[in-house]
Amino acid sequence: MRNHFVSLFPSHAERGPSPSRRRVVFLTVLLLLAGLCSLGVIRVVHADSLPQVHLNADSIGPRPIEELTGHNVTRDYANAWRDLAQALEKDQPDLLNAYFTGFAKDALLKKISEQKKTGVHTRYVDHGHQLKAFFYAPDGGEMQLLDKAQMEEQILDGDKVIHRENSTQQYLVLMTPGADRWFVRSLEPVPASFGQ
Repeated sequence: MRNHFVSLFPSHAERGPSPSRRRVVFLTVLLLLAGLCSLGVIRVVHADSLPQVHLNADSIGPRPIEELTGHNVTRDYANAWRDLAQALEKDQPDLLNAYFTGFAKDALLKKISEQKKTGVHTRYVDHGHQLKAFFYAPDGGEMQLLDKAQMEEQILDGDKVIHRENSTQQYLVLMTPGADRWFVRSLEPVPASFGQ
């Protein structure tokens, strides 16, 4: 009789969750999946927003570059250019703090200050960098590179583009290591004939 009673009135565990409880679980799982997907999309967008940087260290001296160091220099140089572009476009000098120091930072701070006075600002549409490392100090304390940068420079008055120019510009770059990243210490434009 007892078995018969159980089959007529199944317990909560035997019946499974109620329809309203299943909907709550389903919506919770759906929201979690959507959240995870959006995090993945944000990572992809963030990674895609970095300029392309290719490093050639074939002729570096006097010390060879380690694979991890090459990876870090490439990553940090890309981050520096992303921050440079955002700082100039938004007139926000604090965006330079993570990857710039020394002469490079001073020159960029001056440019942002001048932009604020005139109301005209610069937007860079970055099309990539070909970095050639040619000096790496024996103590690992500095690296000199030549950057062949391809970009579109837009001059804006407010939101209106008043000048646009595509160019290939070369920069002589000095990078120095910090505790957890490489910093751009000097970023000087040089003529196209430099380094040939």
